[in-house]
Order: sequence, then structure tokens, then C-alpha cells
Amino acid sequence: MFAVPLGEDGAELRPLEPWQAEEFLEHMDRGREFIGRHIGLADVVTDPASSRAYLQSYADKAAADTGRIYGIWTPEESGRGGTLVGGVLFRTMDVPHGTAEAGCWLEPSAVGRGLVTRASRVIIDWAVDERGIHRVEWLVSAANAPSIAVARRLGMTKEGVLRESYTSRGERHDMEIWSVLAPEWRRSQTERREREGT
Repeated sequence: MFAVPLGEDGAELRPLEPWQAEEFLEHMDRGREFIGRHIGLADVVTDPASSRAYLQSYADKAAADTGRIYGIWTPEESGRGGTLVGGVLFRTMDVPHGTAEAGCWLEPSAVGRGLVTRASRVIIDWAVDERGIHRVEWLVSAANAPSIAVARRLGMTKEGVLRESYTSRGERHDMEIWSVLAPEWRRSQTERREREGT
């Protein structure tokens, strides 16, 4: 399996696959309340069967070229492959139309380290450069300040608010729409690399 380094701290981005359902469920159990404040994933992956079904749905999307899911692992002292602490995904991909919707989640132990931003850059680079995606969207709860901050760091533009457009845990929430277009993405990444001297 491939692994993409996410920086000098040893974190890696790897595909999340159905055979990892137990590890995925353990990760979700560690972060369930934190993750569930803003996204429904925590209420979907609740037992071994639902964990496997969720990952299988993304294996099916990958096979159909309509979505992808990747985990973020941080190193363990034992060196046995690390700990799954979050992930990024393309919830949808429409390659013929050049659009995709990206998203993320993270357990509390990994917050504040830039992991989601770094991982999102990897998958957006791939989508734009390898798959020809022209528009990447980021839909986020208006109350989810950390995810909105990621959209900003990725150079996305806020396009609007879908008022009370989704229900989570019995309450209606506003959803913000952010996006970046391929020419904007390429320009911002070139500028970032020049600043960082890479």
C-alpha cells in the first residue's frame, strides 16, 4: 500500500480500505463526540458492520471513479504502522464534469497540527493534476470554525450559505460552500512553494 509523508513529524496519508474496518471503528470511538459535533460520520460508523460498510462504499466509489477516502496516521513509539487519527476524502467526484467535493475529519488528539490542511493539499493536487478536476468544493457547517479555517488555508473562496440545509442530531444547521478552481489552485500552490523554498 502506498503512503504519502505529510511532513517531518512522521504523519502519513494512506488509502482507507474495508479490511481496516476495525481500526477505523476504534478511531471513531476515540473521537466520536468531537467528530459528531459537525459531521454525520460519527453517527454512521457505530459498529463493525457499519464501519466495514462505510469503507466498502468508498471502495466501490473508487472502483467507479466517483469518490475516494484516505486516512491520516501518526507514528507510534512501537513503529507498528502508526495510529489512525483522521482522514480526508472526496465525497463525490464527477470526472466528466470536472467537479469534486472534498471533506475531512479528525479526532481530538491530532487537532492543531496542520494534518488536515497538508492531507487536503495532497488529494487536491492529485485531483487537479492527475484527474483533471476543475472545481473542488468544500461544504462545511457554518459552526465548524476549524474546517472553515482549513478552507481558507487551502485558498478557497466562500461562495455562500445554504441556510438550515441539513439536519444533524435533531437540529437544523447552515452549510457554507467554499471552492477552489484549478487555475487558482495551481497559482496558490506555486506561490506557497516559492514562499517555502521548495
